[in-house]
Amino acid sequence: MNLIHSSQLKVKIGNTLVCRDLTIECKAGEVWGVLGRNGKGKTTLLHTLAGLRPAISGEIFIQQNSIHQLTRRQIAQQLGVLLQHHEDSFPCSVIETVISGRHPHINHWQWESRNDWDIAHKALQSVQLSHLAQRPVNQLSGGERQRVAIATLITQNPQIMLLDEPNSHLDLKYQIMILDYLFKLTKSAQKTILMTLHDINLAARYCDKLILLMGDGEVQVGEANELLSEDNLQKLYDYPVTRIDSENFPLFFAK
Repeated sequence: MNLIHSSQLKVKIGNTLVCRDLTIECKAGEVWGVLGRNGKGKTTLLHTLAGLRPAISGEIFIQQNSIHQLTRRQIAQQLGVLLQHHEDSFPCSVIETVISGRHPHINHWQWESRNDWDIAHKALQSVQLSHLAQRPVNQLSGGERQRVAIATLITQNPQIMLLDEPNSHLDLKYQIMILDYLFKLTKSAQKTILMTLHDINLAARYCDKLILLMGDGEVQVGEANELLSEDNLQKLYDYPVTRIDSENFPLFFAK
């Protein structure tokens, strides 16, 4: 089943054409990655798929419904977005920030239930931040704040997760731990992840499908292992890349 798909999507930011006629079908249980050089529109494409900015043309569907026919609340009940930058307007605690992920699922003026709080605390445990539950978020390091944002998304529990550089600010341990967790969650709960990445090796390790933003609107879409060739990557990054096939997934090195 397609959880999110686009049809003939054309996206542009300034003078940069991100894609033309992009058609993708992201099915339940799939992890998608978006790769491309800086300035080629990875974040812009993600925001467009989330309905945060308009496309030039084309359609986006969430579980067969056009995104234009859904309210922001209806979208948030099905789709969650991890942004690159987090602005904390109010001095909330970590747990107060994480529980906000439940707001799309509760009625206006309704208090969070015991179940909502249990979900939030379990999400904090999943990113190993339970010990900081009462700390103000504006006193966290960049990596800790990123883990809070991921815990908030887990608390929201959407079927579709759009992640903009989810490994940003994270130490190696937490990059692998959190992506392992999200990968297993996607498979077990039949969700869909679509994430922008800079690290080719993380894309090879976790992604089933890829979108390569080649530049000037040219896009390649397909199976990750097939698209991650030395020729494709050299064209994508304008720099030679060596691929080494290992037992579990290929590894890539700049020459």
